[in-house]
Amino acid sequence: METEITLNTTLGTLLDDPQAKAVLDQYVPGISSNPMVAMLKGMTLNKLLALPQAAQFGLTKEKAEEILAEINKRI
Repeated sequence: METEITLNTTLGTLLDDPQAKAVLDQYVPGISSNPMVAMLKGMTLNKLLALPQAAQFGLTKEKAEEILAEINKRI
């Protein structure tokens, strides 16, 4: 990936990048293999954070920003 990853990046974009996917799985174990994720790939991280299910995964805006910072360091 060449551009900076932000909260406006789609989940699908992150999952298509091996390094970003590894970071996601590190912070939110099992997210890339969860069957529900296929339905969410077109959503931006901001939209995902608005879903009640985000809290079930422990995904808060602060955690998402931490994940994004790690992804941006690696790519």
